[in-house]
Amino acid sequence: MVSSSHEAMHGIFTHNPVAFARAFHVLDLPFPDPIAVEQISVDLTETAPVERRADTVLRITTAEDTFLLVVEAQSSSDVTRIAAWSYYVTFLHNKYELPVVLVVVCHDKQTATWASKPMSVTYRRWTSFTLQPLVLGPHNVPAITDPAEVLDDLPLAALSAITHAREPEIGAILEAIIVAFRRRGYDDETAFYAELVEQGISHTDAAQLWRDQMATDLSFFRSESAQRLREQGREQGLEQGLEQGLEQGLEQGRAEQAARSVLTVLTGRGIELSAAHRARLVETTDLAQLNTWLVQALTATRAGELFD
Repeated sequence: MVSSSHEAMHGIFTHNPVAFARAFHVLDLPFPDPIAVEQISVDLTETAPVERRADTVLRITTAEDTFLLVVEAQSSSDVTRIAAWSYYVTFLHNKYELPVVLVVVCHDKQTATWASKPMSVTYRRWTSFTLQPLVLGPHNVPAITDPAEVLDDLPLAALSAITHAREPEIGAILEAIIVAFRRRGYDDETAFYAELVEQGISHTDAAQLWRDQMATDLSFFRSESAQRLREQGREQGLEQGLEQGLEQGLEQGRAEQAARSVLTVLTGRGIELSAAHRARLVETTDLAQLNTWLVQALTATRAGELFD
């Protein structure tokens, strides 16, 4: 089963496809800047009843040429991926008649070291096929610990947090992201990347560190209307009890934030909502239901999977 952490590891490229250009510049790779980026189907199934699905597939058009970028997330070494990735590359090359670059995103050095080695299909020292992935991990993605650098490049900062999730510098990276979010203020971009970071590190020790730091200052991570609701709660608390008023305002703010997060994830993944779906999302105040939709939004292929 695909986890939310797995989804987040390649979600940066889905939400902001040109992010790969900035990441590759950091690695000093000779790839031209894109002038057009198109997300294409990740379904690589042929007529045979075997489903094969890549994580993210992008068609990159530059001033010089066009190529396909396959982005795969990997959390541990797995020899079975050699056959799957080889299939992805050859299938896409045959279907689109374009060069194919395989990118593997890892969040620990051991997995990155394994994925960086050439992968071969060999029989008795005779190699029929060799695959060379381009690996993004803690060994080559910089640790972004300066809030100014985070503000300058949110996708790279999120990628830095995800790839360094098990590294000693993760604390400094997360602190820099939180400080940057405070400076920038709440908007759809910070909401998306905050969710992405939390999901990307969810199965590591850094997850609790992120939650603890976020809990110390939630004020920056709310919309203007949620802030207004909290203020109304404070005013109501003067008349009906301060604690009750604050809690009501916070609950309303949490529900609105959850709804905006669902919308942000769906929009970022290219899933459009009908007017009826959008109205239902906005009108829902059940936080448990909204959180369920948020998890489903990470893997849904259409809005109806959430609301119908």
